[in-house]
Amino acid sequence: MIAYLKGKLTFKSPTFVLVECNGVGYQVFISLQTFSKIEKIEDTLLHTVQVIKEDSHSLYGFFDPEEKEFFQYLLTVSGVGANTARIILSTMTTAEVKSAILMDQPEAFRRVKGVGPKTAKQIILDLKDKLMKGGDGGMEFVPNKGNIAIDEALSALIALGFVRQKASQVLLKIQKEQAEIQTVEQMIKAALNQMS
Repeated sequence: MIAYLKGKLTFKSPTFVLVECNGVGYQVFISLQTFSKIEKIEDTLLHTVQVIKEDSHSLYGFFDPEEKEFFQYLLTVSGVGANTARIILSTMTTAEVKSAILMDQPEAFRRVKGVGPKTAKQIILDLKDKLMKGGDGGMEFVPNKGNIAIDEALSALIALGFVRQKASQVLLKIQKEQAEIQTVEQMIKAALNQMS
């Protein structure tokens, strides 16, 4: 198993790159998330997943270890292959996919080519419990980056000594069930009430 490749990028495209390591060139399939981070650099370290089929051996590379981990989670879903997982991570950020799963929003996958309503529901069904528990690899929900109030509330709760994963879950529940709570102060108070 090839865990990562560290070397010179001799060719870059939005779908794959060539990485030269000690005179050997590896073709590595990538997502648009990864491409946006390596587009302007020459030397890199890509965290890789090797996918072996009867007729091919392919390497998929990720700039962030978290994206690699989430790619592996997606591969465990019935009906989701390596290419579909890569398309999902090219269309949506890792945080957006997590949010869609944890908030039961199959419609969020509508814009992903090749993912119909049935597959979207299967992704949520197969991965929601893993994400809520933090999964085997310690993955946890990070609230929507677009919501500054939630980010600040999470930071405040961590500073108060609460465990990140538990605080994330409580804030997710508040966001889902109490839409009227909008400010950082309101979120912190509501979370403290639930966690005390």
